[in-house]
Amino acid sequence: MTEPAESIELTDPRALRAIAHPLRMRLIGLLRLEGPLTATRAGQLLGESSGSCSFHLRQLAKYGMVEEAGGGQGREKPWRATAMSTSWPAIPDTPEATAAAQLFSTVVADRYLELIRTWIAVSPDEPDEWREAAAIGDSIIYATPDELAELMRRMVALVEPYSERVTRRETRPPGARPISVLHVAVPNDRRHTDA
Repeated sequence: MTEPAESIELTDPRALRAIAHPLRMRLIGLLRLEGPLTATRAGQLLGESSGSCSFHLRQLAKYGMVEEAGGGQGREKPWRATAMSTSWPAIPDTPEATAAAQLFSTVVADRYLELIRTWIAVSPDEPDEWREAAAIGDSIIYATPDELAELMRRMVALVEPYSERVTRRETRPPGARPISVLHVAVPNDRRHTDA
């Protein structure tokens, strides 16, 4: 069995719409973090039924996001993620692709917000060292499109030295935990107003 690819790019609007489902996104994330899992084990970890996880894993397989990892039978066969990250076009080439990319981006943003809200809810029970290390905040800057693109490249480069720890467990130092480092940088001068 080969290692998952670094990234998979979704350009098919049908794939973007199919994967823009909260449980499917959670399953992909879980398989990326935990490695091959059966639908039963994934269900236990996510608080979902094995039948529901099995159905959604089969749907993800249709679009190349997961695959059978070999071994097992029925719901007891393990699944694995085919790639460690997902990308999609910033400028889709059709109105259908634009709508699908917007839907997918919205579900991704909702997932990020869920992660942040979960941390806020559980943080009082976390050790002080983790509470002090974790951060939620923002910085306002003025930048051109080229400068913003360069800033994002640099932010991603800062995280890169830690990325192998996701797939190579032996590189994780004692006490290391999975961390979501969000790369979000968007213009904020277009306010939505109610009519």
